[in-house]
Amino acid sequence: MQISESKTHDIIIIGAGLAGLSAGLEALENDENADVAIISKVHPVRSHSGAAQGGINAAIRFDDSWKGHQYDTVKGSWFLADQDAVRVLTSEAKDAIARLDKYGALFTRNEDGTLAQRAFGGQSRNRTCFVADKTGHNLLHTLFEQAVKRNINIYWEWFVTKIVIEDGVFKGIIAFDLVKGEFYFIRGKTLVIATGGAGRVFGQSSNALINTGDGVGLAYRAGLPIEDMEFFQIHPTGLLNGILITEGARGEGGHLINKDGERFMKNYAPKYMELGPRDLVARSIHLEIREGRGINDEYVHLDLRHLGEEKITNRLPQIREIAIHFAGVDPVKEPIPIRPTVHYTMGGIDVNVDAESEIPGIFCAGECSCVSVHGANRLGGNSLLETVVFGVRAGKSALDYSKENKLHEYSDESLSTELKRLTSLLDRTKGERAAPIREDMEKTMINSFGIFRNEKLMQEGAEKVMELRERFENVIIDDKGKTYNLDLVRVLELENMLDVAHICAIGAIPRKESRGAHFREDYPEMDNDNFFKHSIVKRDGNGEAKLSYKDVTVEDIEPLSEIKY
Repeated sequence: MQISESKTHDIIIIGAGLAGLSAGLEALENDENADVAIISKVHPVRSHSGAAQGGINAAIRFDDSWKGHQYDTVKGSWFLADQDAVRVLTSEAKDAIARLDKYGALFTRNEDGTLAQRAFGGQSRNRTCFVADKTGHNLLHTLFEQAVKRNINIYWEWFVTKIVIEDGVFKGIIAFDLVKGEFYFIRGKTLVIATGGAGRVFGQSSNALINTGDGVGLAYRAGLPIEDMEFFQIHPTGLLNGILITEGARGEGGHLINKDGERFMKNYAPKYMELGPRDLVARSIHLEIREGRGINDEYVHLDLRHLGEEKITNRLPQIREIAIHFAGVDPVKEPIPIRPTVHYTMGGIDVNVDAESEIPGIFCAGECSCVSVHGANRLGGNSLLETVVFGVRAGKSALDYSKENKLHEYSDESLSTELKRLTSLLDRTKGERAAPIREDMEKTMINSFGIFRNEKLMQEGAEKVMELRERFENVIIDDKGKTYNLDLVRVLELENMLDVAHICAIGAIPRKESRGAHFREDYPEMDNDNFFKHSIVKRDGNGEAKLSYKDVTVEDIEPLSEIKY
């Protein structure tokens, strides 16, 4: 086995979802001769951006303003979002929608031709643009068409194993070509990490199987700081197998019903009802089930029947199809059984509003990054917006950096170290398979870092994760072949997930408060005096994780000590 150097590109982008494609397209919008390469472990249209259903937020109406959107986002974040980042997100949202419209996105429109906007949780008015209930799917295909049009170099079914940094300078990446079964060192001037979320760290998740925290794992081992990783959003409405039922279903008027037929959200968010923020609605559903008001002690119902067949067919066609095929119910005639499911990674690689990381030449965008625009809880419809707004900013920053810097020379040491690691992994014959380790990790994360947390459970979980990381040191790979060695890929993904789990535990245990997705039964109140700050976890020179904190950026929105909906 060897690592070949055969490719060089000025701008390397890892990830071909909306953030990665937006970055690549922006670079070429500014310089049609820019040398851009996108590396993805799946074909671009299989990226998880395509699973986003409900919509993308923007204040585009004459009677709306980005400042209203900004306030709703900051409040929904439990005031942990950085206000400069949220200002950028919301003030550039209108242009982002116009850009997507120009590219050919098929937004659902009103009879007068204007863009339709539906209600989404935690927002003071309707500002979510959508393409029926297939918004992400349509936007992803739209941007991929543009990438094909511009002949962007796309290496799909390549898995990145290492970011090569020497003396604090980015040199390139090492990646595995699944088709040929070969490892390559790809040199570059600059890197954009846009690998998506890490929801598969948990056992039950709405995320695709590819959402294994690869970008966070790669960045953490490369020495980049990771921010707010204790905040994983649990979406209120998933099928019993974890498949997502979009918030758009409640935005169109769906009701949450317990076993007594009661719209129970009146007891938790009397003003917003089913359209409270996701963390609140998810906890409310969980409490209904835990206190005996769930159906079969397992779920509650999402009732769409009163919307009528025409509206369901036009506005929620995919949800109807999903419910029929995966839950065995037709929402036109029967309510959908739902319960909360792990959905979104609010923490990630620490970057500023220009997508710059701590290491010059490395930029990040989308779910793997933490700008931070979501804080402790993301508003639905803001994730697609983030991918486009900050994907564009990452692409512009990367292009500017590539023009101002040369291709750096590298030593063979980084390559030989990675070659030794990979060879050792493939040659190992005695040890434990990855599947039991992954299963134990998923159970541990759901039990210890799920919807309700406490000191005892989290300490037990942290100890278990450390044990799993030790077990991983002796993991074996059965498939010793080269071509399409998915056994190897699953092991490398597990390494990334265990790093994410470890970082999550380090940030969660000391945060002795409840804020958004981090809800502690032993500390049920938000504590701005002691924990109005971002957690930062970074690897030191000995490979140990070190926890520190940094201030939340506050501009003109005063943080509240209590939040009501």
